[in-house]
Amino acid sequence: MDLISSYLTHFSDRGGEFLIPLSDFILKAREIRCIAFDWDGVYNSGVKGEGVYSYFSEVDSMGLNILRFGAKIVNGEILKAGIISGEKNPSTEKFVNREHLNFKCLGFKNKTEGLKHVLDTYGLKPEQVAFVFDDILDLSIAKVCGLRFQVSRNATPMFNNYVKTNNLADYITANTGEHFAVREVCELLLAALNVYNRAVDSRVAFDNDYAQYIAERNSIVPTTFSPKTEY
Repeated sequence: MDLISSYLTHFSDRGGEFLIPLSDFILKAREIRCIAFDWDGVYNSGVKGEGVYSYFSEVDSMGLNILRFGAKIVNGEILKAGIISGEKNPSTEKFVNREHLNFKCLGFKNKTEGLKHVLDTYGLKPEQVAFVFDDILDLSIAKVCGLRFQVSRNATPMFNNYVKTNNLADYITANTGEHFAVREVCELLLAALNVYNRAVDSRVAFDNDYAQYIAERNSIVPTTFSPKTEY
């Protein structure tokens, strides 16, 4: 665990903030079987407007892909992944389909409803879910998930304080959404699982382990969950 802790200091040295002891973070990471993301403000800046759609980056998509592969190396199964968002937009749809994520819960203003779909469908417990979020709408899920990542934003000091005071995050990213916070979270989890180098080596070689993983991943058809009430 000392070696893993030394890996995690790479993130705190760059401005990431652990809100629980590193030993507890590592133990929680080992229990994760699913990762859920908010979209706007997490994969991007959250800026919108008429004719302006939110976006994603290849930097973040690669991070998530290697994380799902690393989880398969450690646990024998691909890390389940998906989006729980209050909005619907074409970029989210494209990302979920292209990356063969397991689920998309779009248009959920009450995000706990989306989480319940995920837990029930995959037979998961809340403590087996990691959640990456950035704002007030996400806190109902952050209250119950096993590992919580708040995406940093300097413009929200009161929100940041609220999250810390109410124990709603385990780690605050050094980077904002438009500066690849998702990649930071994915690399952090890979470090906590002590599988980063093995996963990257396998991907670079495109060996049998990675080839089997990518074939299995590409067979996943995302499940779409819809809210009971359209807002």
